[in-house]
Amino acid sequence: MVASDSFADFLREQLAPVGRVTMRRMFGKTGVFCDGLMFGMVTENMLYLRVDDHNRAAFKEAESFPPLSYEKKGCTIDLSFWPFLMASGQQRSSRRATSSTRVRLAG
Repeated sequence: MVASDSFADFLREQLAPVGRVTMRRMFGKTGVFCDGLMFGMVTENMLYLRVDDHNRAAFKEAESFPPLSYEKKGCTIDLSFWPFLMASGQQRSSRRATSSTRVRLAG
């Protein structure tokens, strides 16, 4: 399910410190882009950010929640997008989003 208009507006506002954030519907979800590079996805008004070995520690509290995945031929495919749990304070939340953006820029 794609992001609602109000949730998309909320994300653009919250992620403004990261850079120019845009969204595009794709694969029944909403891709989240910074300066044209995808770093997140939204489904059912839940933001998932790209995670790899370089920023996994910043998402430690998200380990208990399932990553964004899909089923294919009886197997679960992990897309390396973890749920973004609002941190205490805008500054910490922005740092984690920036970290995910850097992963995408480097990858």
